[in-house]
Amino acid sequence: MSELQAIEIKAFVPARDIELSLQFYIDLGFTAERLSDDMAFLYVGRSSFLLQRFYVREHAENFMMHMLVPDVQAWWRRVVEQDIAAKYGVRALPPEDRPWGIRDFCLDDPTSVLWRIGEEIRAPAT
Repeated sequence: MSELQAIEIKAFVPARDIELSLQFYIDLGFTAERLSDDMAFLYVGRSSFLLQRFYVREHAENFMMHMLVPDVQAWWRRVVEQDIAAKYGVRALPPEDRPWGIRDFCLDDPTSVLWRIGEEIRAPAT
């Protein structure tokens, strides 16, 4: 019997206005490769997703992405320095320690997709 394997899993993130969303993610720090008029491949390091021209309000407003990073403050600085919230009219809540062991911040994209970008909280040395 062969062992099942996978190479990667990618989410298809909806975009009401693909050009606006694409620029949002570039400003946030992702690299983008246009695949077609309706889709783009976005990545940072080995983490990636597909941005697609697709919008159903109920779907977009209930879609959430989580990205684990080594330095949440660096990502938060990027949000602040790029003035992402004001530039795109989106919600950006500063980092907080969560009871599940993550320090993260919440950021909505222009389509209302909720991103939680965070790092693991290291337990104090004993």
